[in-house]
Amino acid sequence: MIDRICWLVLGLIHVMPALAVFRPALISGLYGVGPGTDSFTLLHHRAALFLAVVVICAWAAFRPEVRQLASVAVAISMVSFLLIWWGSGMPPALRTIAVAHLIGVPFLLYAAWQAFRGGA
Repeated sequence: MIDRICWLVLGLIHVMPALAVFRPALISGLYGVGPGTDSFTLLHHRAALFLAVVVICAWAAFRPEVRQLASVAVAISMVSFLLIWWGSGMPPALRTIAVAHLIGVPFLLYAAWQAFRGGA
């Protein structure tokens, strides 16, 4: 049960940016990038990738056999953002996103630990 909760929390962390697939105006609010720019288009595509992360987390919540792969995919998403954010001087405009990812790290660690140790 705790595993399922962890996967659902991880999915929830990614829901807001994923919603930008369907409501591109969210991109301006989340990232401060206006429509009609190359960056906006790239962030719109990024939203689709976040939608994939949400689907992966939901899938892992209910299908233990996908949890190892889900752990790797979600870790790549979250850890890469944190490393890139840190490497670029921790821009204040992205601090909220970094905090959300940092909140998710313990959930990811527990879920991945369970997945790789063979927990249900």
